[in-house]
Amino acid sequence: MDFRFREFLAALAAVGLAGTAALAQQPATSGQYGYAAQSSQGVYRTSSALLGDSCETCGPVDECGVCEEDIYGCDPEVGCDPCIGCDPCSSCDTCYLAGPDEAWSLMGDSDAPFTVGGWIQAGYHDGSTTLFNDRPDEINLHQAWAYIERVADGSCGLDFGFRFDAMYGIDGTDTQAFGNVPGRWDYLNGFDHGPQSWALPQAYVEAAYGDLSVIAGHFYTLIGYEVVTAPDNFFYSHALTMYNAEPFTHTGALATYSASDDLTIYGGYTFGWDTGFDDFNGDASSFLGGASYSVTEDVALTYILTAGDFGWRGEGYSHSVVADWSVTDNLNYVIQSDLVRADEFDAVGVNQYLFYSITDCLAVGARGEWFKSDGVSFYEITYGVNYSPIANMTIRPEYRHQWSPTDAADFADNDVFGVDAYVTF
Repeated sequence: MDFRFREFLAALAAVGLAGTAALAQQPATSGQYGYAAQSSQGVYRTSSALLGDSCETCGPVDECGVCEEDIYGCDPEVGCDPCIGCDPCSSCDTCYLAGPDEAWSLMGDSDAPFTVGGWIQAGYHDGSTTLFNDRPDEINLHQAWAYIERVADGSCGLDFGFRFDAMYGIDGTDTQAFGNVPGRWDYLNGFDHGPQSWALPQAYVEAAYGDLSVIAGHFYTLIGYEVVTAPDNFFYSHALTMYNAEPFTHTGALATYSASDDLTIYGGYTFGWDTGFDDFNGDASSFLGGASYSVTEDVALTYILTAGDFGWRGEGYSHSVVADWSVTDNLNYVIQSDLVRADEFDAVGVNQYLFYSITDCLAVGARGEWFKSDGVSFYEITYGVNYSPIANMTIRPEYRHQWSPTDAADFADNDVFGVDAYVTF
């Protein structure tokens, strides 16, 4: 085990060198990341492309060399920009070991009407969580991920977009449309190669007009707080609730309507849970929808439900309620509650998260969970760190303690140490 762990650390170093070499590409804004305290891609800083080549575009500056007027996107609170430079009155020193403060991407500054990107995630853990991380004492390729997308922009009238994702790794079997009849889409049709598997988790088209957007095809669920995609989670491991009581994907149509700056409404029809252009024995048919509301500038509340025939889970109802509170600029608290009542499965769970951003490159977090399935309770507490030596790379060591008061249902490994790294591109 010790030898393999040393091998993993060497692999992390190799990934870091590869990421540093790639920094010769032009910086670009990163994709979406899932929680307020995470800063794995660095905070926004005013770019030269936004300011232009002359200081005059920023307007007058104050005694600290900071733009007084926000006329071309200049942020008065940012104490450094390409025109003025760094001043003793301000602070813009980067915490990254190398490279720019913004993540680079394959597309760079391309004017192409679409975006291509992805990431590579590898990890090691010394025990099984019985979830995604179920191959202990090995260096695992979890996700080699690529996507191509064009986001439809309805602000100027009718517009169209699309997205397609493909991934390979040990997370593949959990990312496939396993709610399908075997042999359809990416489920049990030759995509598996030992522990590694291919998966096609998203393939949809989009139309947008004004504040309304509709996607149709195969897409990720709205249910829950944690997601499958590695860069969108703080922790390397996953919550029991996320893995056992939530769908991962759907096939169908989903509308999103921005009713106001504070309220977003969702509604759509799906072929049950975890299906890919198929439904389970021709019977799956369910509603997916809900709403997200900004209660204050610092508190957001999201309620998402599914109801109907879930397919492999039977008929029933489920919901997820997530409250997200930015306590301070650096401290973020999240609480989530899930409920499932279905023919084949009953479950309830409560998860709590606390994240603290120390710098733009370093954050710490904790997760506490109670999950009850068919009358048996399970618990887990996870402590983790996110460190980004460069803007495109994040390393996530964690310690997890998991248990059940019922001996027959207890975990084989109660204490699990794990560490992974991912590099985005």
